[in-house]
Amino acid sequence: MNTQTRLVQVRTKILKQNDVLARGLRQRFARDGVTVVSLVSSPGAGKTALLEALLGRLRDEFRVAALVGDLATDNDARRLARAEVPTKQITTGTVCHLEADMVAEALEGWNTGELDFLFIENVGNLVCPATWDLGEQLRLVLFSVTEGEDKPLKYPTIFNTADVAVITKADLADAVEFDADAANRSLQSVRPGIETLKVSAKTGEGMGALLQRLRALRGGGKQWAE
Repeated sequence: MNTQTRLVQVRTKILKQNDVLARGLRQRFARDGVTVVSLVSSPGAGKTALLEALLGRLRDEFRVAALVGDLATDNDARRLARAEVPTKQITTGTVCHLEADMVAEALEGWNTGELDFLFIENVGNLVCPATWDLGEQLRLVLFSVTEGEDKPLKYPTIFNTADVAVITKADLADAVEFDADAANRSLQSVRPGIETLKVSAKTGEGMGALLQRLRALRGGGKQWAE
């Protein structure tokens, strides 16, 4: 058996183990009635800023919490703590993505039955997280206007595994001459029909639509303004 074949077999086994754990998490979340949303993006796309804005807006109506993955430091978790909701950092070391067992371990001591929303911010990477199921109900893939309109073409797998594409830092679109039509063509060529939202955590642009999308997961109701 050559080394390449062995590596493929080991990776396949690990992914299968992850899928089993992810199914268990999904069953737990469904039983507890908590809606789990994961966020993936490249570094610097604005995941933490967007999540901080979401937590601040959702906390008045829902019981919300967040898990944050990063290679090192707890900077993101400390930043999200400003939203005054439960947060916990998952430090992965050299691992470039979160895995289901990391999520399960981080949830020890938490009663997910006391939550309405649990957000999971993955490590900044558009390659590794693509094939790792975390038991989430909704996966958001973010890319900012500063990254270029062809991001989906460069990283098609992550966009194919996402439910919603969120274009971030909309307040900078004019300054960087972002071509929204070209970005949409890239998205649709990779994932035809994917839902797309354009937001700015800084100005609030598009946040109402994103909040409505999340609110719909809990049965609809309140109308969110920008």
